[in-house]
Parts: sequence; structure tokens; C-alpha cells
Amino acid sequence: MRVDLAGQVALVTGSAQGIGKAIADTLAANGATIVYSDRQPIAEADDIRARGHFFVPMDVSRADDITRGVEQALAAAGRIDILVNNAGIGVRAHERLPVDEFPIDAWNDLIAIDLTGVFLVSRAVIPQMRARKAGRVINIASVLGLIPMRLQSSYVAAKAGVVNLTRSMALELAADGVLVNGIAPGSTATEGWAKWIHNAKEAQDAHARLMSHIPLGRPASTQEIANGALFLAAPESSYITGHILAIDGGWTAGFARDF
Repeated sequence: MRVDLAGQVALVTGSAQGIGKAIADTLAANGATIVYSDRQPIAEADDIRARGHFFVPMDVSRADDITRGVEQALAAAGRIDILVNNAGIGVRAHERLPVDEFPIDAWNDLIAIDLTGVFLVSRAVIPQMRARKAGRVINIASVLGLIPMRLQSSYVAAKAGVVNLTRSMALELAADGVLVNGIAPGSTATEGWAKWIHNAKEAQDAHARLMSHIPLGRPASTQEIANGALFLAAPESSYITGHILAIDGGWTAGFARDF
């Protein structure tokens, strides 16, 4: 898929690896100037700069970090036409517990990054979009924001919040020419997924059970998720706002169990 993003500047949070990196690289390959952003160092920072892009450190759980990071991004690139709110964390295996046993600190940490971070980064970036009467915001949610899963109450709540925050933002910003959409990835073969699936026999068994519920029977590649972001960022997608694009191999269509 090719689109013309020449002259566009995109800020992608959480783009050191995984889905975020795939999205940033794909937007760059289609002509956009990218501000890569992550709370951890990025190994390719020198290469990124050599290709005419930027890297800005940013921890989306810290309001002061966001303010500083967005200011640095605007100073470096001049403006932000496309914001991809991708930064997020999941529920660690040892914290997958019923809601009445779920650790409060783990709840607070995840909500701060996965939901409040989307709000705070959007709040910092949107004013300059509204001033120009143009912009795209793409929020990365999850299928678990549409169809919950057990023992991950904080993640499910955060991603459901992202889904309706996206819709609310779309309603508020349409008159200013800013389009706001979301992506709900299903199981995706990121670096973390690869470590998990090769970690133990139990993980492989759990993965096989998960795949059995997905009609296409496999996880997405990070590139397949990035293709969705490219579609929503494309100039041709000018009449789409408030939409949540599920890229999930049919997961949310219904159970694929054999009974």
C-alpha cells in the first residue's frame, strides 16, 4: 500500500519497537517526516536523524515530560500533522488476577500510560492542529477494549476508555478539520509476543488456545497493524472520523470454536 504523505509530520509515541516502530517506519516510507518518541532509548536514533527524522524522549505517564517532548517535537519539525498515540503497556503475567485481587499500583501504572497518556499527549498536540484547521489523530486501542478478557481489568478498562475517548474527540474536533480514529489490534507478533511464545511449554499451549478462537488462526504482523494506520493517515481517508478499525483476524466477529 502506497500513499502520498510528503510534507506531513507525524509524532508516534512508543515507537522504539513493536507496533509503534512499524507505524513510524511505514509512515516514513510513504513520505512523512517522523518524530519517533519513547521513554526508553532507541538504538537507531543516529540512523533516524541521518534519514531526516527526529527522536524525542517522552514518558507519557508524566505530564511535564509530555509538555517538554511536544515542545521539542514542534521546535524540531515545525508542526505535527499526524499524531499516533501508541505508547502502552500490558498486564504482566504474575499480575493477571481477579478484580478484587488486582494490584492497585499495577492498575494505576497501566491507566496512567494506556489511557491518561493518550489524553495528555492529545491535549498537548491538538491546539496547533485546530489552529491550522487540519490534523489526524490515531489512537491505538485493542480488541480487549471491544470484547473484554478475564484477569486483565486495568488493560480492558484503559483500552475501552481509549475507544470512547477516540469517539468523543472525533465529535469535538470535526468542526476544526481534525479527524480522530482508533485501531483495535488483536493478537500481534511483536518482540514481546516472540519472547512469550518461546518462553515455556505452558505459553505455547496458551497461544494455541488463543489462536483457535481467531478465524484466521494466527497473530497479525506489526506491518499489518501499521497498514491500518497508514490507511487512516492517508489523504484519501478524508471522510472517516470516530471509527475504530479492528485489525484482529476476525476475533471480534465472534467465536470460531468448533461446537
